[in-house]
Amino acid sequence: MAYKHQNSKGTTYYLHKTDVTLRGGKPQTIYFFAKVEKNDKGEPCDLPEDRVVKENPRNGFLTVSKKK
Repeated sequence: MAYKHQNSKGTTYYLHKTDVTLRGGKPQTIYFFAKVEKNDKGEPCDLPEDRVVKENPRNGFLTVSKKK
């Protein structure tokens, strides 16, 4: 089951991840939110323990960043 988060506007988003290769050949995992639980661009995932969800107060956009 994917991690879900409801923003301040009341919309529920589901966390997804995808593995990409950067130009230098380094692999990296990208986390993103989508309104649907099943998305073609990534697979649903749980929130990693070293990450935190932040919300842009202006538009309600959700991002995932590392804990400090």
